[in-house]
Amino acid sequence: MLASPATSDPPPPPTALSSPRQPLMKFLSVLLLTATLTLPLAAQAADRIAVVDLKKVFDGYWKTKQADLNLKEKAGELDKKRKDMVADYQKANDEYKKLVESVSDSVISVEEREKRKKSAETKLREIQEIEQSITQFDRSARAQLGEQQRIMRDKIVVEIRDVVNKKARTANYGAVLDSAAESAVGTPIVLFNANLPDLTDETLTQLNATAPAGALQPATPGPAPLNLK
Repeated sequence: MLASPATSDPPPPPTALSSPRQPLMKFLSVLLLTATLTLPLAAQAADRIAVVDLKKVFDGYWKTKQADLNLKEKAGELDKKRKDMVADYQKANDEYKKLVESVSDSVISVEEREKRKKSAETKLREIQEIEQSITQFDRSARAQLGEQQRIMRDKIVVEIRDVVNKKARTANYGAVLDSAAESAVGTPIVLFNANLPDLTDETLTQLNATAPAGALQPATPGPAPLNLK
């Protein structure tokens, strides 16, 4: 008896990658705080503390917006390739079903029946190979987008750190805290802020001073990263 395909549908698509900003904030908060705490702490600067909303800075930086667009563009290209592969899978699956049905034709000879069985078995192997190709493609797509995301994030983190560190040194701050940081359980890390100096706007203004014309305009909605359905 001919085997049925492993599934009637192609392998499930990978979960869409999260936004480049989502996994960043806790890491960035600790990283920036560590960097600023390593500044030489003169006695008069030990109690000077400022804050910065790193989420606002990261989200509002023109290079973050550009990186998001690049990531969506890459995801769109991968999505198109996967849809083509799924179309091939569905076509092969339909052909296999027709071959299986034709084997049951009572008017054909034994020789023809065996021939059709072999054709169906060959088509089934083709379906299984396409399934494996889709699975491998999904794995590769995740890796590509993940690496592009990581490179983007690391570069932006370095640039934000450099600007904040220079401002901290210039103003003789002993520490700079992330006012938007949250703990592992989702509670605010900064529980009280008695109007501490806020470096958010000036940091973002300096970072965006080099933005090309139109770079800060609202982005046109594009495809979600790796929406492989």
